[in-house]
Amino acid sequence: MLTQAQIDSFNKDGYLVVPDVVPAITVDAVAQEYSDLMDALYARWWSEGLVSQDPASLSFWDKLRVSYEAGCDWFQPMDISLPGDEITEETPMHFGPAVFDLVRCDEILDIVQSLIGPEITSNPIQHVRIKPPAPSLAQDEVRAHITQTDWHQDRGVGLQEADQTEMITVWVAMTDATIDNGCLQVVPRQNDRMLPHCPKKQTAIADGFVDIDQAVPLPVTAGGIVLLHPLTPHASLPNGTSDFRWSFDLRY
Repeated sequence: MLTQAQIDSFNKDGYLVVPDVVPAITVDAVAQEYSDLMDALYARWWSEGLVSQDPASLSFWDKLRVSYEAGCDWFQPMDISLPGDEITEETPMHFGPAVFDLVRCDEILDIVQSLIGPEITSNPIQHVRIKPPAPSLAQDEVRAHITQTDWHQDRGVGLQEADQTEMITVWVAMTDATIDNGCLQVVPRQNDRMLPHCPKKQTAIADGFVDIDQAVPLPVTAGGIVLLHPLTPHASLPNGTSDFRWSFDLRY
């Protein structure tokens, strides 16, 4: 549970970083589940001749990089929700037992309960975000879950009839999120109104409505979380390292 001081800080600033929330055993189980999923995806692409490097010599991260550069889409098969459009009966998504345990993690739910009470539902607008190094990205890459996100408010991607719903975003770090590898950034204390949104690389806040000079980066180590109010303007920094950065957006 959060302390009253933490609750007050969240309500005032519109965000809160809480380290060491998700137990290491849960993080490790999710990592193993995704490693198994990647092995199966890569094995199929290897058998079909779509990737050129033998899987026997590759790590999980290597397979992500090689398959992305080959144009093989691991993102949607690894995502924990369906896309917003172009859904067919063949559209893949992942929701295995380890991810289910993460969504139902007692430590997360206790914190969410501190903010919105005990009647908690899982919101379907949630994603896995596995960010390759920026130099590895295709020039036409626009998917927010892979590249950096534009400035937006989470309420801006919901339906109008949900505007009065109390919603909390729990951003879970699966790997350390740093300024260098593209952690979140927020504009604090601007969570009092809905700002105009328009199509950019993603659905984003219109120009001139966010003072990005006031942006605060939010680094957090693996197993830690960032809590976001649905009206808090936020974006991500680019991943300027040579490694991947991995997180989940969970919403309650």
